[in-house]
Amino acid sequence: MVDREVEGWVAVGPLADLIDGEPKVVRGAHHSIAVFAATDRGAAKVWAVDNRCPHMGFPLSRGTICDGVLTCHWHHARFELETGGTFDPFADDVAVHAICVVDGVVYVDPEARRGGDRLARESARLRLGMEQELNLVLAKSVLGLLADVEDVGVNSALSVGAGFGVTQRRAGWGAGLTILTAMENIVDRLDEEDRAIALFHGLVHVAGDSAGMAPRFPQTALPTRSVDRARLRAWFRNLIDVRNADGAERVLAAALASGVSLADSGEILMAAATDHFYVSGGHVLDFTNKAVELLIRTGGDAEQSSLVLGSLVRGLATSTRSEEQNAWRSPIDLVDLARLGIAALPERLAAARVAAPLDLDAFANHLLADDPRHVIGALDHAFQQGVAPAEVALGLCVAAVVRVARFSTANELGDWITVLHTLTYCNALHRGLTRTPTPEVARGIYHGAISLYLDRFLNVPPARMPEERDDPGATGDTVRARLLDQLDRQGAVQEAAALVDGYLRRGEPAGPLWAALGACLVREDAEFHTYQMVEAGARLFGELAPRAPELARVCAIATARYLAAHAPTQRELLQTARIAQRLRRGEGDAAAP
Repeated sequence: MVDREVEGWVAVGPLADLIDGEPKVVRGAHHSIAVFAATDRGAAKVWAVDNRCPHMGFPLSRGTICDGVLTCHWHHARFELETGGTFDPFADDVAVHAICVVDGVVYVDPEARRGGDRLARESARLRLGMEQELNLVLAKSVLGLLADVEDVGVNSALSVGAGFGVTQRRAGWGAGLTILTAMENIVDRLDEEDRAIALFHGLVHVAGDSAGMAPRFPQTALPTRSVDRARLRAWFRNLIDVRNADGAERVLAAALASGVSLADSGEILMAAATDHFYVSGGHVLDFTNKAVELLIRTGGDAEQSSLVLGSLVRGLATSTRSEEQNAWRSPIDLVDLARLGIAALPERLAAARVAAPLDLDAFANHLLADDPRHVIGALDHAFQQGVAPAEVALGLCVAAVVRVARFSTANELGDWITVLHTLTYCNALHRGLTRTPTPEVARGIYHGAISLYLDRFLNVPPARMPEERDDPGATGDTVRARLLDQLDRQGAVQEAAALVDGYLRRGEPAGPLWAALGACLVREDAEFHTYQMVEAGARLFGELAPRAPELARVCAIATARYLAAHAPTQRELLQTARIAQRLRRGEGDAAAP
């Protein structure tokens, strides 16, 4: 091999020695380059590509060429050598390097030839990965988007994911988009190496939700522009009440087109959801809140907002209504019990008195009572005192977190989801009331409190809360390793709770703990509710820590217990993400032992 360079290019060797011989491997700017030369249709041709197969890193120099096509012998992906384009989308395109021949010597540009805008290229690759459920392509595109300016990359990933999810699934917004938004909500709490993996998880679930589904064709807006918000709001709620999804979507689109704000549009949806009790086990309200949060993050305009919020309408119109269920009506009619307090909400909220913040611990204990009349009375009293709806909802969240923290492992594994549903409903309600504290949304507090009451038997017997002597806790440097080790073992629920409790009692910083809990999450092939738990736990912890550290600690304990109860799993997504990371770092054979 010639050992000199011309104008910064790497010398490969005499062309005569390369033609129809073994491929040459030279070192590029960031990785090795495979150079092929052959007689192609009577003329000498030379090609240079990244030596790592873009699929899983196998050395392409060990492949073969025929008729201008390179075949990798590991998974038999084929690449057109002029552009690097693949015939097999699972493999992704391979990067090509420019070639020149000077005085019979072949030189190769050490930098890959990349056409077009990187952000647009990676976004298009992400879309392709979602369309064809190519998880490795998905992982690599997310890493590519986050490579330079992370905020821009995150927004691009969210926009592509949202656009795909709300158009490629006729049923509209689902679990995948909720997971994606939840991961964005906590991405800043994760270690750098886990951030792309978290978004990758969300995008994989969006793609999975849409696979094999009929696409969604959004309804156009009603042509009116002169109807005021109050009437549009009334129309929408009436159409949802009679389950006319198409008409409701047209009204919502008209509201957005007429200038109704994103927050107010979210309130219209939440008000329609709380026209009935705890619809679809709490999912509808959580989905609505996540959709609004996604649009806030991406800065969605009226058109995008109509597309995203419109995707919620069918699920809202077809939702189950808890007032129709036996548990809410017998042996105590809990619906009638709550309706007096709900009816008084407009007057109580209009009084506009400013109350002191709640004693959240004491208030939560009232809400955890075994007598539903006491529970409803505690809510009535808070509103009579002028406590803001968002503050009352925060107290309800605390009580719901306690249910998770004290969930009895004597129950079936699936029962964790019941207490989790109540928590995520209350968390979504709290977020919505922070934006728009209307009486219609606030009545959801009564619905959540009834669900909390119905969950009471899942705390029988209540799980023991950790004590100071149980585990001295880890340090900021060791908490990640210790938690990951514990969650390698099935059922380490109390051990994880004790570790987290001891860590926070030591006064260790919260940042490394939540980064560690996030690492435990993205390591697993988690089911939908586990993502919800970690996001709700992290956000409530952040809100409670400054004013009620003891209650914040309960959030962390609940999160650790839930994670431990649902680990370990197969961890296929982590394996895929790690391969993509190794390829991104420029390591040679990503599949080598």
